[in-house]
Amino acid sequence: MTTPFPFTAVVGQDDLRLALLLNAVSPAVGGVLVRGEKGTAKSTAVRALSALLPEVAVVPGCRFSCDPASPDPGCPDGPHESGDGAGRPARMVELPVGASEDRLVGALDIERALAEGVKAFEPGLLAEAHRGILYVDEVNLLHDHLVDLLLDAAAMGASYVEREGVSVRHAARFLLVGTMNPEEGELRPQLLDRFGLTVEVAASREPEQRVEVVRRRLAYDDDPAAFAARWAGEEAAVRQRIVAARELLPRVRLGDGALRQIAATCAAFEVDGMRADIVMARTATALAAWAGRTDVLAEDVRQAALLALPHRRRRNPFDAPGLDEDKLDETLEQSSGESPDDDPGPDGPDGPDGPGGGGGQPAPDSGPRGDGAGDARPEAGEDGQPQASGGREQSAVRAAEPFRAKALTVPGVGEGAAGRRSRARTEHGRTTGARRPRGALTKLHLAATVRAAAPHQRARGRSGPGLVVRRDDLRQAVREGREGNLVLFVVDASGSMAARERMSAVKGAVLSLLLDAYQRRDKVGLVTFRGSGAEVALPPTSSVDAAAARLESLPTGGRTPLAAGLLKAHEVLRVERLRDPARRALVVVVTDGRATGGPEPVALAGRAARLFAAEQVASVVVDCESGPVRLGLAGQLAGELGGTAVTLDELRADSIAGLVRDVQGTPRRAA
Repeated sequence: MTTPFPFTAVVGQDDLRLALLLNAVSPAVGGVLVRGEKGTAKSTAVRALSALLPEVAVVPGCRFSCDPASPDPGCPDGPHESGDGAGRPARMVELPVGASEDRLVGALDIERALAEGVKAFEPGLLAEAHRGILYVDEVNLLHDHLVDLLLDAAAMGASYVEREGVSVRHAARFLLVGTMNPEEGELRPQLLDRFGLTVEVAASREPEQRVEVVRRRLAYDDDPAAFAARWAGEEAAVRQRIVAARELLPRVRLGDGALRQIAATCAAFEVDGMRADIVMARTATALAAWAGRTDVLAEDVRQAALLALPHRRRRNPFDAPGLDEDKLDETLEQSSGESPDDDPGPDGPDGPDGPGGGGGQPAPDSGPRGDGAGDARPEAGEDGQPQASGGREQSAVRAAEPFRAKALTVPGVGEGAAGRRSRARTEHGRTTGARRPRGALTKLHLAATVRAAAPHQRARGRSGPGLVVRRDDLRQAVREGREGNLVLFVVDASGSMAARERMSAVKGAVLSLLLDAYQRRDKVGLVTFRGSGAEVALPPTSSVDAAAARLESLPTGGRTPLAAGLLKAHEVLRVERLRDPARRALVVVVTDGRATGGPEPVALAGRAARLFAAEQVASVVVDCESGPVRLGLAGQLAGELGGTAVTLDELRADSIAGLVRDVQGTPRRAA
C-alpha cells in the first residue's frame, strides 16, 4: 500500500487545509470545491486527509459499511442486528472523470430481476464511499448527469437506483471533495451552489516557501515511509483534535447575534436562496468546535463567509469568484451591535497552532497571462509604411452588453459528449428505439424485450405466470438527447471592422454566443485574422471565460486576410478531430465578408471556404456589414461555406427579424 504524503507536511495552503478539516469535523458542511492552477497540491492534500480520519466501525460482511450501532434498516445486505462491529480505516474513493452511471450508483442485474424476480445489485462508488471521502478530480469535466446524481446523494445521504420498476436504496453519506482547474472550464452556477465551501489555491511566489515545497517533496519521493514517520507526531495531534472537535460540536451554541450576522452577510452579497445561510451557520459552528470553543464568535462568521460565499456570488461564467473583504467587514460591524453575545474573537478562528490562520481568499486571477493577446503592433501596408486611417491598428475596444442569443445547432444526429446544443444519441433523453446490447446492458427497453421473448415461451416450457427471458431477448433502449459541440469562432479583426462602435457591437455579439456556449456545455476556440495573417488566439477548450478574456483584449487594424483565417480554422478542426472525433463542430465566422491583401484575395478566400463545404462542416456567418450601401459579401461567403448568414440583429433571441434556425446546408444571402 502506498504511503500517502502527510497532511501536516503540506506547505502553506492554509485555507485549503482548514476547509478540509472543517468538513472532517462536520460533514454536514457539504464538501469542498478546490479551484486552482495545476501543481498546487490540491490532490495531495485531499488524499492526505483520509489518513487523519478516525476509524469507522462497520457490520462484518456488509458491502454498504453499515454502522453496527445503528444499521440502515433499508440496507440491501440487511437487515442487520445491532451489535459489535469490526473497525477499519475511513476510505477515500476516487471517481474517475470517465466513469459510467452504473459505476457511480451501482447496477442492477436486469436479466435476473425479470426472469427470477431477484434484486441482484452490484454496489457502486457511492456505496464504497459511505462514511468516508469521495474525491472527484477535475469535477468540472464530469458529465452533468453524473454531477447531478453525485450531489443529490450528498444532499440526501442516500443513493437510489431505479430500473424498470425495480428499485434499490442504500445510505451514502460521505465527505465530498472536488478539484478543478478553471482554465479547463467552469461548473454551472447551480452545481457550484451545491458544494458547501470553495477554496482558491495558487502556487506561492515566495522563493523560500517554494524551496521548502521542493525539499519536502524530494525527501518524500526518496523514502515515503521515513518521511511519513518524521511527521507522525503532528499527524496524531491533528487526528486527536478532529475527534475532540467532533465530540464538542453538538454542544456549540450558535447565538441569535451570530445568526443575524450570517443573514446580514448573505443579504449584503445578494446570494440566491437560503443554502448559503445554512452552510455558513454549519461552518461557523465547526470553526468554533475546531478552536475548542462552545460559542460562535464574529471571527467564525467572517471566516465562514470567506469559505462559503465566493462561488455563490457568480452570475455568469465571466465573473471572477471572490469576496470584497472590506464590504464583509463593514457588514459584520454594522450587524454586530444587535446582540451582546458576538464579541470579537481572538486572532484567527483556530488559534496560533491551527492551519486556518490565513483567512480570506487569494486575489482572483486577473486573466490569462503571457498569451500576447494584448500586444499592439502597427500593421504595415504593402509599401512597408504604417497604414492610413481605417487600416491603422487601434487599441482594444470593450465589448457591448451581451444578450440572449438565438439557438444555432448542427444538423443531423451526433454521438458526442453530453451537452445541450445539437441532437445526439446519448445515454439520457427520450427513447427512440431499441437494439441488441453491445456489452453490458445499461438501459433496458422493456417492451422490445417482451416482444423478443414472447414467441419462444412455449418452446422454453413456460408453465407459470412469469416470463422466461434469456440473454438474447434483452434489448437496449436507444435514446436521443443533446450533445455539446466545438464552437470555433473565426473573428475578423481587420481595419474594415475597426470602427469603435461597430467592433464593440461585434464583441458583444461574440460574448453573447460564448455565454450561450457555456450554457450548452460546448468547447470553444478562437481564431482571429488581420494584417498579414491569422492566429489561434485560443485553442479549443471548455473555458469560455478564457475565450472572453482573449476577446476583450483583441486589437484591430490592418488588411483583411480572410483566406488565412479560414485556413487556420480548417487546420484547428483537423487537429481537433484527431483528439475528439465524436465531437461535431460549428464554425462561426464573424466578418463583413471583405477580403484584401495578397494576390487574388477574394478567389483564395472562396477556395478556402469550399474546403468546409466539401467536408460538410456546419457553419454560420455573422454579417457585420453596416451602412446604407451593403455589398452582400457575407452572404456570398456563407454560400461558399455551405452555411447560413445572419445579421447582428438576427442573433438576438428576442429579435423579430428572424426565427430560431438550425445551421442548414442552404445558404441565406444577406440583403
